[in-house]
Amino acid sequence: MFLALAEDSMLWVALEKFAPIAILLVVVAIVIARLPRVDLGNVIHSDAYRRRRLLNWLPLGLTYSFLYMGRYNIKVSQHAFGNMLSAEGIPLMGNQDFADIFFWGTLVYGCSFLLNGPLTDKFGGRIAILIGAGGACVANLLLGLCTIWVLEDGDSERGRWVAENLVLVFSVLYSVNMYFQSFGAVAIVKCNSSWFHVRERGVFGAIFGILISLGIYFAFDWGYMIQEALPLQWLFFIPALVLAGFWVVDYRIVKNTPGEANHDDFDTADASSGDDGPALSALVVFGKMLSNPIIVTIALIEFCSGFLRQAIMQWFRTFASQTDGALGFKDSFVYDNWGMLLCCAGIMGGVFAGTISDHLFQSRRGPVAAVLYGLMLISAGALCFLYDSPMVGPLVIFMSMCVIGVHGMLSGTASMDFGGRRNVGIAVGIIDGFVYAGTATMSILYGYLLPSDTAGSDGVVPAADPGNWQAWPISMLPVALIGLLLAWRVWHARPKAETSK
Repeated sequence: MFLALAEDSMLWVALEKFAPIAILLVVVAIVIARLPRVDLGNVIHSDAYRRRRLLNWLPLGLTYSFLYMGRYNIKVSQHAFGNMLSAEGIPLMGNQDFADIFFWGTLVYGCSFLLNGPLTDKFGGRIAILIGAGGACVANLLLGLCTIWVLEDGDSERGRWVAENLVLVFSVLYSVNMYFQSFGAVAIVKCNSSWFHVRERGVFGAIFGILISLGIYFAFDWGYMIQEALPLQWLFFIPALVLAGFWVVDYRIVKNTPGEANHDDFDTADASSGDDGPALSALVVFGKMLSNPIIVTIALIEFCSGFLRQAIMQWFRTFASQTDGALGFKDSFVYDNWGMLLCCAGIMGGVFAGTISDHLFQSRRGPVAAVLYGLMLISAGALCFLYDSPMVGPLVIFMSMCVIGVHGMLSGTASMDFGGRRNVGIAVGIIDGFVYAGTATMSILYGYLLPSDTAGSDGVVPAADPGNWQAWPISMLPVALIGLLLAWRVWHARPKAETSK
């Protein structure tokens, strides 16, 4: 917001784009409120408790959403930097360059769970979100500063050096950003593992999907509005300022457990239920998690989710933009409203997944993942034939709905169930680490397979030919099939309570 929304026209565009999301959120809230409450056994939540729980997860969740805005702004900047040419006439950030930057960032994110999962279990989700938001804030400020040097100091030695080494500089800073970003998911799941009973976590999975979806909307639609209205550096500065504001809110409001907020702690009936013994070392917990076939299978499913989610989110608009001369998709409704439609799709996917998990499948997460991956497989097969037709937009939106529903259900919910509230930091770290390992694999593969956006010696730009993009949908098909087979294996999985040692 800030400077970008200061202009009346900008504010109107933002409100107009957000209106469908706001309406959908109101409908979702009414539907969830009207659903019958699931049986929690001896656990009874008072109205005061429910209000305090809302006050806890809402700022925490919005911080997580704005972390997304400070994560995927790098993709928005690609289009701007791609229109700037170096002294040699090459785009400052082409397809391969973006793939390299995104690869290093996601690789760091995926590996960070080795450190950040145990840290979050030791110090709590509150400290983790403060570290994550603070670090991502600083990293985005540095990315914005480097952008200023490129734009305003292009004739200076410093500006020329940054421009000539843009991929290196942004790879380093984006990797730093992604290290701190990796605290986000671990923090929100760790905090909420003590506030939600296992039988009501399907609803939290829906909330998790909504938060992801809002973050995608902020990143893309707000990001493109910022890019059009303000100098490019504000694409990084505005998320940094928002994160700084939420850092203060989280510091004052967020608590790790109900007990810290003057409410009674309770048995959440997950894998930590009955485990009142001394805390195990991080290495022992890692060993337990990696020897748990359910955790490992969920992590492998989420590897597939990471590949598919980012294959759609990071490359559809690039495909549509670079093939516009042949296909004309830049004027399509999906292209113009990409962030808003992804947000709506993710909200519906998360709510669908969470609702049927708790109310149809008795809080089992495997059946939900299997159903959604079945739909993903069918859609990926259709995309292989329809990627160059007007159906490509609706198809990728539908696929996003499915994959965000899976991601919210497994990373946001199953990690709590099978990791247990005591060790959920490591569990969600492993699972989310595999998500971004899948994303890094996608970045490497597409960086190699997708066509170049630089003209060859004959003056032809390979990326302008839709036929050169066949690898984009084809690569999704086997990944969706593997995800479906793995999800089928955990159809009947439920968390088992520990016993005190």
